[in-house]
Amino acid sequence: MKLMTTLIKATAAMALMATAASAANIAVIGGSNDDAFWNKIKKGLDDATPGVVANGGSVNYLRLQNYDNFAPDVVQLIRTAISQKVDGLVIPDWVPEAEDPAIKDALAAGITVILMNAGGADKAHELGAINYVGNEEYPAGVAGGEYFAKHGQKHVLCVNTLPGAANTEARCKGVLDAMTKAGFNSEELPLPTTSFGDPTAVAEAIKATLIKDGTIDGVITISAGDADAAATGIQQGDKVKTVALASFDMNEAGLARIKDGTQSFSIDQQPYLQGYLSVALLASAIDFGTSLPTFPVLTGPGIVDSANIDATLAGVKKGAR
Repeated sequence: MKLMTTLIKATAAMALMATAASAANIAVIGGSNDDAFWNKIKKGLDDATPGVVANGGSVNYLRLQNYDNFAPDVVQLIRTAISQKVDGLVIPDWVPEAEDPAIKDALAAGITVILMNAGGADKAHELGAINYVGNEEYPAGVAGGEYFAKHGQKHVLCVNTLPGAANTEARCKGVLDAMTKAGFNSEELPLPTTSFGDPTAVAEAIKATLIKDGTIDGVITISAGDADAAATGIQQGDKVKTVALASFDMNEAGLARIKDGTQSFSIDQQPYLQGYLSVALLASAIDFGTSLPTFPVLTGPGIVDSANIDATLAGVKKGAR
């Protein structure tokens, strides 16, 4: 009996060692602390982390400090993850021309990669990532343009505070193409990346543009925070009754505007699910060799407007929407 007990203990110890040896130590690269959208993603990965830890792994969130030196800072974070010898990397491919060489280096180092939030299925296939979790940005933009056209807007301004980023450019391109197909107009207003998170700069730029061109009857922003600034700019320009506001992504202020009728809609890509699913799928692949036949794993787009605002607000109370 004593020998058997000893053997059982030895076998258990060996199993734990094997688990630890193959445990998923994951790095996630994401947006800055003052970006409300990325805080939703962080809640998702935080909720997925206990499962990773239970199997002997870890999740390390590497956040950008700000967006002033965007592409080089993202590349540096990828290099940091490589130097940490992580097993897995969750990375948005925001600026492919800058990030792709570093992502390829991560793959060459034996790191398993999932693209999340930006990049899309084609880029994931191209690089050799095991999946893409997130929104397809161009179809999301098309959905926004179609909504505007269906609801009577004929000239839409897409405000881009991260010009040059592949995902934001694709959003505005989708809006433009959908509006053009419907026989209407759309244009992009590119602002310096330093204006991202600067409500005064964004509001002033939008107000000036609306005053200069009175035919603009719709404004869509690439983030929920920018929509807050846009609402101020529209109000200061005395355009509340003539300009419909919308945003990619959403926050509580934007949802409140939808509820009271001062914002038309938001395009939701469910960031909570992006964080949760990307970490859970990557850890499972590393620990257990699992894979999905679904490629990509899409979390959006979905339209939030007056028709479904109450159900969405219920999710807000739990911090997941």
